[in-house]
Amino acid sequence: MSSQYNLASSEFRSLKSASQKLFSIISKHLNVNTAYITKRGDNEMTILSSFNEHEEIIPEGYSVEYGGTFCRLIIANENNAMTTENLMKDEVTQQLEVTSQLDVKGFLGVTLSDSEGNVFGTLCVLDKEEKEFSDDDINYLKSMADVLSHLIELDQTKYNMDYLTVPIIPITKGISILTIQGIIDESRSSKLINNVLQYGSSHQIEYFVIDLSGLVILDGHFPQVIIQLVQSLQLMGIETIITGISPEIAKHEVNNIQLLQLKTKTVQNLEAALDYIGFYLAEKD
Repeated sequence: MSSQYNLASSEFRSLKSASQKLFSIISKHLNVNTAYITKRGDNEMTILSSFNEHEEIIPEGYSVEYGGTFCRLIIANENNAMTTENLMKDEVTQQLEVTSQLDVKGFLGVTLSDSEGNVFGTLCVLDKEEKEFSDDDINYLKSMADVLSHLIELDQTKYNMDYLTVPIIPITKGISILTIQGIIDESRSSKLINNVLQYGSSHQIEYFVIDLSGLVILDGHFPQVIIQLVQSLQLMGIETIITGISPEIAKHEVNNIQLLQLKTKTVQNLEAALDYIGFYLAEKD
């Protein structure tokens, strides 16, 4: 997967629900105890969903540092698959700490990718007994991975759709808050710029408070559209105040010259932003 920080991942509900139904079928077809899906993080592989027919070998949430996983071997393999009759006797896998921890033998795993070929994680099966998997077995598991890859896309699309709106909250005449949440991709960038500038003009906005506390950043790049938005608003005579910059964003963008040179005020929270404008909220008696 893409490198990322400050990323609030979705729960992959469709993937989890469908995988549980498929796992039982896979277990019977390949005659194995356990089937599971891993999700690849920055430095580790985490079990997202698992099925154990008789004995629990792999629990959900189990996480292992990437370099010491079977998944690394699968993803690095040119055929996007890795199998061994006995993990404890295999020259490579017997050296991995996870092999002795799990105490398993038969193993087959394939890469799980999205429709664009980005690696999401792996789909694997294993058993306490020795298992010899055929080419047909490998192709079968790959076909199951193809089904699950569509569900990954479904969950990710739903996650992004939840943030497609551009939530503008009017505070009082001339003052509004723009809350930016989720991932800002190319299509959303255009929507964001157009909606905010049109709103600023039609509502005679003097101050826009831009809240970035819910922003999700991919690939370590601060969204250029936010810099363009601030500059465009300034050209229209609308003053901007940015709030909600997380420690992660601050750490990664400390050398972002474009961001640092923006003629905008940055504050820690909404209360400070309103105080800067000279506006405050009072409790009703």
